[in-house]
Amino acid sequence: MLASPVTSSPASPDQADTSGTPGVSAAGPEKGSRPGGRRRILADLTPLRISVDYRRLWVGNTVSWTGQAMTALAVSLQVYDITHSSFSVGLVGLFSLVPLVAFGLYGGAIADTMDRRKLGLYSASGSCALSVALAVAALAGYHRVWLLYAVVALQAVCGALNSPARTSMIPRLLPPEHLPAANALNSMTTTSGTLVGPMLGGVVVGLWGYQTAYLIDAVAFSAALYAMWRLPAMLPDAPEGERRGRASVVDGLRFLAGRPNLRMTFFTDMCAMVLAHPRALYPAVAALWYGGDARTTGLLVAAPAVGALLGGVFSGWLARVHRHGLAIVLAVCAWGLAIAVFGLTRNLWLGLVFLALAGCADTVSMVFRGTMLQVAAPDEMRGRLQGVFIVVVAGGPRLGDFLAGTVADVSSPTWAITGGGAACVTAVLLLALRWRRFLRYDAREPAA
Repeated sequence: MLASPVTSSPASPDQADTSGTPGVSAAGPEKGSRPGGRRRILADLTPLRISVDYRRLWVGNTVSWTGQAMTALAVSLQVYDITHSSFSVGLVGLFSLVPLVAFGLYGGAIADTMDRRKLGLYSASGSCALSVALAVAALAGYHRVWLLYAVVALQAVCGALNSPARTSMIPRLLPPEHLPAANALNSMTTTSGTLVGPMLGGVVVGLWGYQTAYLIDAVAFSAALYAMWRLPAMLPDAPEGERRGRASVVDGLRFLAGRPNLRMTFFTDMCAMVLAHPRALYPAVAALWYGGDARTTGLLVAAPAVGALLGGVFSGWLARVHRHGLAIVLAVCAWGLAIAVFGLTRNLWLGLVFLALAGCADTVSMVFRGTMLQVAAPDEMRGRLQGVFIVVVAGGPRLGDFLAGTVADVSSPTWAITGGGAACVTAVLLLALRWRRFLRYDAREPAA
C-alpha cells in the first residue's frame, strides 16, 4: 500500500520522514535495505522498487533521452544533407550550447520559485511540440537549415528549464540513503541513451527518413509527460512569499560561494573536463597513432561511454561509501591517470581499455557529486545549484576541447593528452589540500 502523496517536503533531507515521501511505501527503506554483511555488486534497484513516482520518472526519462539522441543525430544528418558542409553541422552544437548555458542558471532559479512538476511538464511539452514541428516540416518537404537551427536552440531552452526541475524532484521522492543508487541509475539512462539513440537514429533515418525519427522522438516524450503528470505538486520548500518572488540567480551563486564542500564538487569536475578531456583529438589520434579511420574514431568516442555504462551497472557498492568528498577526489584522480596513460599507449585495444576506465571513474564521481548537491543543499536552493551544474557540464567539455586542440597544435597530441591527465591529478590534489574539509565530508552528516 502506497502512502498518500504530500505536496511539501521535510524541513531537511536528514530529517526526511519516508512515510510521507510521495510514491514511497511506508515500509520502503526497511524492505529495500540489505543486511550489512551482504555485498551488492550490480546496480541497486531499490529506488525503483520503493517509489512508484521515481520509477515512472526514470522510465520516462530513459525513453525520452533515447528519442532526443535520435533527433540530435537526425538533425546533424539533415543539415549535412542540405548544406554538404561540416562547418554547418558544427553550428548545430553551437546553437544548442549557447541557450543551454544562457538559460541553465535561470532555469534553476525558476525551479526554486514555482511548482517543479508544472515546470517539468511545460518544458517537456515544449520539447515534444518541437519534435512534432521537425516531423511536420520534413513530411512537408520544407528543408531549411535556419529552421533546424531554430528548433535546436529552442529545444536547448526547454532542456535547460526541464533538467533542474526534474533533478531537484528526486530528493523529494526518495530517502537520502537511496540517492546514490538513484544517481547511478540516472547515469545509466544518460549513457545508454547516448549509445543507443544515435545507432537507432541512423537506422531509422536510413530506412524511413528524417520525419520518422522525429515522430518517434515525439512519441517517446509521452513517457516523460505521463511520469510528470502523475507526480504530486512539487513546490520548493521555502516560505510562500519567497516562492512568489523573482527568481534570483545571484542568490544561488552567493549561496554556493559560501559553501566550500558544494563548491568543490564543481571545481573537481572542471579539473577533469577542462584539463583532461581529449575528445577533440580522437580523429588525429586515430590516424596518427593507430593508422585508423572514422571507424577507429568511433571506437575512441564510444569507449568512455561504455565504461560509464559499466560503472552504472556495477554500482551497487557505492551505497556503502559515506566519505563522498574523498571518493570524488579519488575518482577524478583515477580519470586523470587513465587519460594520461592513454596518451602513452600505441595499442588501440589497450587505449580503449584506459578510456573505458576513465569513463567508469567519471560515473563514480558524477554519482557522489550529484548526491552531495541533492543532500547537502536545502530544497529551496536545489534548482539553482542544478542550473550551475548544467552550465559546468555543458561548458566544461567545450573548454576542454579548445584547450586540448590548442596544446596539440602547439606541441603534439601526446603532450596534450598525457600532460592534461597529469595536470588534472595535480590540480585536484592541490584543491584537496587547500580544502581538506572536503575530504572529511560524511554523507551521514552532510554539511555544505
